[in-house]
Amino acid sequence: MPDAVALPKAPIINDLADPNLVQTESFIGGTWQSEKDIIAVTDPATGQTIGSVAKMSGDDAIAAIDAAEAAFPGWAGTLPQERTRIMRRWFELLCEHKEDLARIMVAEQGKPISEARGEIDYAASFIEFYAEEAKRPNLENATSHLADAEMEIWREPIGVAALITPWNFPSAMITRKAAAAIAVGCTVVVHPSKETPYSALALAELSIRAGLPGGVFNVVTGEPAEIVEPWTQDTRVRALSFTGSTEIGRLLYSQCAGTVKRLIMELGGHAPLLVFDDADLDDAVDEAIKAKFATSGQDCLAANRILVQSGIYDNFCAAFAAKTAKLTVGRGMDDPDIGPLMNTNAIKKQIAHVEDAVAKGAKLVSGGKVHPEGDLFFEPTVLIDVPEDALILHEETFGPVAAIARFEDEDEAVRRANDTEYGLVAYVHTLDPRRIYRLSRGLAFGMVAVNRTKVTGPPIPFGGVKQSGLDREGGRLGMDAYTEVKYVCRDWQ
Repeated sequence: MPDAVALPKAPIINDLADPNLVQTESFIGGTWQSEKDIIAVTDPATGQTIGSVAKMSGDDAIAAIDAAEAAFPGWAGTLPQERTRIMRRWFELLCEHKEDLARIMVAEQGKPISEARGEIDYAASFIEFYAEEAKRPNLENATSHLADAEMEIWREPIGVAALITPWNFPSAMITRKAAAAIAVGCTVVVHPSKETPYSALALAELSIRAGLPGGVFNVVTGEPAEIVEPWTQDTRVRALSFTGSTEIGRLLYSQCAGTVKRLIMELGGHAPLLVFDDADLDDAVDEAIKAKFATSGQDCLAANRILVQSGIYDNFCAAFAAKTAKLTVGRGMDDPDIGPLMNTNAIKKQIAHVEDAVAKGAKLVSGGKVHPEGDLFFEPTVLIDVPEDALILHEETFGPVAAIARFEDEDEAVRRANDTEYGLVAYVHTLDPRRIYRLSRGLAFGMVAVNRTKVTGPPIPFGGVKQSGLDREGGRLGMDAYTEVKYVCRDWQ
């Protein structure tokens, strides 16, 4: 490793009660480490550089595996109640420092401060949940089918797990993965998005204070290819969890094939939101606004296709457009409804989707262009009468553009909803209990939300089908992903 240099603190993350939460070095084996090269971190609301973090190398990525592997036997052998105690303290520290953690997130990610506070609560909840589950990983057994034999089924930690996380939820996507893995006795190496590294490094700082032993939780910043590829090739990394695009997920899937790793992937989404004639119109409109515009639309759960039955189509469109017109746009610390998008590519995609839809016959009701607030702000946009061949009905938009189209009957709604390679979440608004059952069965998605938007949380198995991912995160299934099953058969004689 080259001689390390002291990196500057982030100058624009101000007014923190605890400035030591802003770290600029990577966290490997319980110590802060850096390289001579750095990566600049910018505030998407202003384009200003708020600081820099260490640009670590492939050798550093291997060093993180070394540290995690060395720590694994001791952590795996730690009594579950001790793991619970340490994780519980980690949870408490996130709660105690919620405001600072939220401000750090706003500075590097741009989301409204109320959403950032909500994410810290959400991130902390996974640590709390898995702190308790650490005490009870083994709830299975088998009745012997062999004479004079006793059988047991054990769940044992899989080993070192690599966690690759995105910029849109820079704290929660780490804790959802890491808490499950650490609870069962695994050690982890984390690569956060280079756009939002400070949230990850703050979690590392709090892990020290909570008492996590060195090497259990490692955070390596840098360019993804330099850090992640060594992890995909190293046989000591036994599991890899990734949240991000389906395109990158396919690449990681291929890279991990040679070492046959356990893969946990939460990939792209293209969520339909179906509104039937018998729905509560006001409630459906309110929930559709939430499902479309939360996190400024930069969410894999965002409603990308709003399909409304003909009988209430016009009324829904009018009410939805009226509510959208009231949404505020601005910088995160002003707590608007819509903050900046993450980069210029995101802005280009919004423009391309709007122009394509309009060219093919959609009506632009409102929005459709960059907002005066700044280059990375896009107006909340409503498109109606969007034709089936429009790009926005086939590609994930990841921004504040709502596409609304009409359907006639239930069969058409299900057909159009399922007509996608993705299968993460679907939203349904209807008051007919029989239809609710039919659609819950008939929609090819890993999660179905009925007459509501919020469905996520620590106890539930989050994940999708088809090309939206592999395995599940959250709940006991999320913990199982980081374990191996061992079967023991003992002769009585």
